[in-house]
Amino acid sequence: MDAGQESVLREISDRGIRLVRLWFTDVSGVLKAVAIDPGELESAFTEGIGFDGSSIEGLTRVYESDMLLRPDASTFTILPNRSEDEPVARMFCDVLTPDGQPALSDPRGVLERTLERARNIGFTVMIHPEVEFYLLKNTDDPLKIEPADTAGYFDHVARDGSNDFRRRAVRTLEDMGISVEFSHHEGGPGQNEIDLRATEALQAADNIVTLRTVVEEVALSQNQVATFMPKPFQDFPGSGMHTHISLFEGDSNAFYDPSGQYQLSVTGRRFIAGLLRHAKEISAVVNQSVNSYKRLWGGGEAPSFITWGHNNRSALVRVPLYKPNKPDSARVEYRAIDSAANPYLALAVLISAGLAGVEGKYDLPDEAEDDVWHLSDRERAALGIEALPHDLKDAVAELSNSELVAATLGEEAFDFLIREKKQEWREYRAQITAWELRQSIKLL
Repeated sequence: MDAGQESVLREISDRGIRLVRLWFTDVSGVLKAVAIDPGELESAFTEGIGFDGSSIEGLTRVYESDMLLRPDASTFTILPNRSEDEPVARMFCDVLTPDGQPALSDPRGVLERTLERARNIGFTVMIHPEVEFYLLKNTDDPLKIEPADTAGYFDHVARDGSNDFRRRAVRTLEDMGISVEFSHHEGGPGQNEIDLRATEALQAADNIVTLRTVVEEVALSQNQVATFMPKPFQDFPGSGMHTHISLFEGDSNAFYDPSGQYQLSVTGRRFIAGLLRHAKEISAVVNQSVNSYKRLWGGGEAPSFITWGHNNRSALVRVPLYKPNKPDSARVEYRAIDSAANPYLALAVLISAGLAGVEGKYDLPDEAEDDVWHLSDRERAALGIEALPHDLKDAVAELSNSELVAATLGEEAFDFLIREKKQEWREYRAQITAWELRQSIKLL
């Protein structure tokens, strides 16, 4: 064992930890967990814990079902709000094959391989996510959901349940060692946002998974329901996860150039060009559900067209300039990704697309200065502005032809994602919606 693993074993002994939860996700980003006795942890570190991988969506095929979980000691944390007499800890895991090799379909492993590629060309990737979600009143009928409040953007309402909810959620995250930059009420009634401080990309993905779990648990403790569904309400804004990305070379921000437009370096411009060129083919990963496209094409500042800009919030990629002349703050903001995406796969394809632009020396097209939503189709065509996929079917068609995404995800995860999303579209297309019934059936 290494020093980190030995340190975890000592802390477990010193703190009297009674249970250790091992966390990982399936290909869709659903959190999975198994609890082990602390006495099994040394073996888990050295040999892994066996489980049936064929029972987890997308991890492996039935005839290759034996898989191993190996805890990542650097992710060890004690779960808050548990009994002091029976403290519980958790760690994220890497998924391995029986011979101890990384499982190619493990979402966390996909991101790890992408970050290794970035390191090989000299970059460390930093991620700052802004996670939006809706807080709902508890109901037994998912067709009759109701926001938990009637507040709006940045509203502060005395004795408002959302204020107490965010305070508890943020405190829980910080007790787990996850730094929160700020939190606030978003534009829709019941809609909230929690922004996590920038950190290295793998830790950022782990933090997003943890945030979603904490938010759901805190909501349930208050007899409410939290949803990260991209567009739960037709008339209110969708929930995105605007993601700020920066590349560092050692201690220097590779996106910063004091003489560049918006103080953005050539590397930063090429990274944006990569995001734009590959935006269609990565869409089914960063917007992985049928509902995702109702957010993208439902207004509310969601991006629908492949453009970049500075203060233009209709753009797909934005160059924020909150702190001019501060090198560490230079970054680009990708605005299409939604809060329901698998963060490991989504960050992996975003980083791969950007690095393709850097390595391929892509040229950045002209900035979009106007609100592209208000341009006519003819005006957009004249400017060379293309649209993101209109629905999941179009997104999967783009994905199916993507060499970049196939190379990033690996054959197993890539093939599974295509099969799963085609099936989701078939099931959705077969549904009879309330809108259709209202349009077609006239009751006397």
